[in-house]
Amino acid sequence: MSKKLISLIVPAYNEEDCVDELFNRLGAVFAAEPQYDFEVVIVENGSIDSTWVKLQAIAKKDSRFKILKLSRNFRMDGGLTAGLDFIKGDACVLMTADLQDPPELIPQFLRYWEQGYENIFGVITKREGTGPIRTMNSKLFYWLAGKLTDGRIPRNASDFRLVDRKVYEAVKSMTERNRFVRGLFAWAGFNSIGVPMERPPRFGGVSNAHTLKVLDLAFKGIFAHSYKPLRLITVFGFVLSGLSFISIIPLFFLWLFVGVPFAGFGTLVGLFLLVFGIVSLMLGILSEYVGLIYEEVKARPNYVVSEFLER
Repeated sequence: MSKKLISLIVPAYNEEDCVDELFNRLGAVFAAEPQYDFEVVIVENGSIDSTWVKLQAIAKKDSRFKILKLSRNFRMDGGLTAGLDFIKGDACVLMTADLQDPPELIPQFLRYWEQGYENIFGVITKREGTGPIRTMNSKLFYWLAGKLTDGRIPRNASDFRLVDRKVYEAVKSMTERNRFVRGLFAWAGFNSIGVPMERPPRFGGVSNAHTLKVLDLAFKGIFAHSYKPLRLITVFGFVLSGLSFISIIPLFFLWLFVGVPFAGFGTLVGLFLLVFGIVSLMLGILSEYVGLIYEEVKARPNYVVSEFLER
């Protein structure tokens, strides 16, 4: 009876200090799971250091490791999307190359898969080596994403996961350009379970997840999976219209019997600034959705392959 194949997708961007250790630790995990066959697709995501050179050496050492080189950096979600198109496993593991997703957790994912779960994802309980700003941003994102998506995106869920073939095939069939892969797996559903995990600091190198990039991804992820911000515009409109209508009646009687109800340039300026601020916020929300539509209409690919190494 043939063994089931477990595929791993590992995007790597400027991870020259991590890929050799990743290779060694994955090899130890594979040796501890002899009942499965494994393949690893490492997506070289436009690195400018020696990551590509080291990955070529790894591919020569072990035929289970395949290297997919992209033409430039397509960010984490572009790398994951590329990897999904090059695997053929009965299940798939998605993880990072910096070893903040501990490979030693994969056997636990496999045990849950054997029990019938189809989407097993890591739930981060503690982040080591992460600054207060990044921690605050993560908490704010998950709180806001949970509220706007009716709890569809679990709090502190990571991209590190094992999914059944039917799950990753469902996500592959989604051709949208603005891809927030974590959200796509959450939207797909299936029999899911979260596994608590502590995220260790990076094994080496420096993080490329700068605050502005993370915020940009967070906003795109929320807007791509919820239209509630658009509903807020309607709510604001109704509330402001109602307040304006209600205030007109007493102001009219005050003007009729008393005179000018208020005399103050500052009050008028303050009210105008408030209204213009709200209008600008609404236009900003609309522009974000228009930008997403613009990306979809162009229909450019989510990644471009430069080279694919396999033995």
